[in-house]
Amino acid sequence: MDKVVTSATAAVEDIAPGSSLAVGGFGVCGIPSTLIAALHAQGADDLEVFSNNAGIDDWGLGILLAAGRLRRVVASYVGENKEFARQYLGGELEVELTPQGTLAERLRAGGSGIPAFFTPTGVGTQIADGGLPWRYDAEGNVVRTSPAKQTQVFETVDGEREFVLEEAIVADFGLVRAWKGDRHGNLVFRRAARNFNPLAAMAGRVTIAEVEHLVEPGEIDPDDVHTPGIYVHRVVELSPEQADDKRIEKTTVRPRTEQATEQEGDR
Repeated sequence: MDKVVTSATAAVEDIAPGSSLAVGGFGVCGIPSTLIAALHAQGADDLEVFSNNAGIDDWGLGILLAAGRLRRVVASYVGENKEFARQYLGGELEVELTPQGTLAERLRAGGSGIPAFFTPTGVGTQIADGGLPWRYDAEGNVVRTSPAKQTQVFETVDGEREFVLEEAIVADFGLVRAWKGDRHGNLVFRRAARNFNPLAAMAGRVTIAEVEHLVEPGEIDPDDVHTPGIYVHRVVELSPEQADDKRIEKTTVRPRTEQATEQEGDR
């Protein structure tokens, strides 16, 4: 039952080239940065990643991207990563953009044993009709597009409505970061860092969690558990330095006013 492994390096050593990964995080908030760094050092390539986004140019999944380790990315937002855009438009990377809520539900469904589900999101668009560019060639020509998806009309409380069928996501590995975890793999996420982490944990056949605070079994109130240990297979305890190493994706500050400066001086 003790799922703690000695290091992030040991935790990711069996991730093989060509593996698929469900990765938690939103922007750079709550990303499993230590596991990603260990995977970068391990050298696996040709990876398919399911994640809300692909990090930034020098952090998170961005370091795997820059090293040419990613073959395909299924994501909903990629706007802050210039290297991502370059590889996608240059024909080096296949990208499946999917609505954010749909991506979340595809991950949750995969972890729940649900093979597919119907949703109204995307009906009447290329999400349902197909034709979204998944891959370009080096000359900028579209060489692979998304297929059309099955649609069906259902009776709802508002009358008949069309829905599109979306398939669940199950990945070879799930990589997540938790604020607190015990040796049995029960996890607690803190505030916004919860984001996609519980869903990525559910979707991985083998889920690895890096935790900022490791506690003994029984120290987490069952009512406080966000991800039960049944979904988690390996736990990595972070050092204080690793736990504190968190990035801010974009800093925005207001100019200091004379009044604010005076108030600070009075404190």
